[in-house]
Amino acid sequence: MEKGTINFFSENDFELANHEAFTKWIEIVIESENKYQGDINFIFCDDEYLLDINRQYLDHDTYTDIISFDNGVGNTLHGDIFISTERVKENSEEFNVNFETELKRVMIHGVLHFCGFKDKTEREKEIMRRKEEEKIELFHVEQ
Repeated sequence: MEKGTINFFSENDFELANHEAFTKWIEIVIESENKYQGDINFIFCDDEYLLDINRQYLDHDTYTDIISFDNGVGNTLHGDIFISTERVKENSEEFNVNFETELKRVMIHGVLHFCGFKDKTEREKEIMRRKEEEKIELFHVEQ
């Protein structure tokens, strides 16, 4: 099976540093969940951009940090993950963690949704948080 690509786009002035390390990490996470990597697009944007998507496609009139559109087929993950870097920055300040850690949490949250994890009930949220922490630990930057 041919491996898809992980892409990073920006609809605002945010620029993801170290694409290679993030790509490798996401590949490791996907493999750790016994899934196959298809095409996954991360689109970084501002609050208003994501609010428009939330209104248009989900009929929600609220700000959010992430919206993921799962186009997976079987065990192959495909989809688009929209992330508001404004919201990530605000959350990092609110939760007293650095921006990059919060960004990783949000990015991997989208990937975990593609892997089948949900976060509607308290129990699902608890499992999702545990998975996020576990997967953040897998991130390594080669020196």
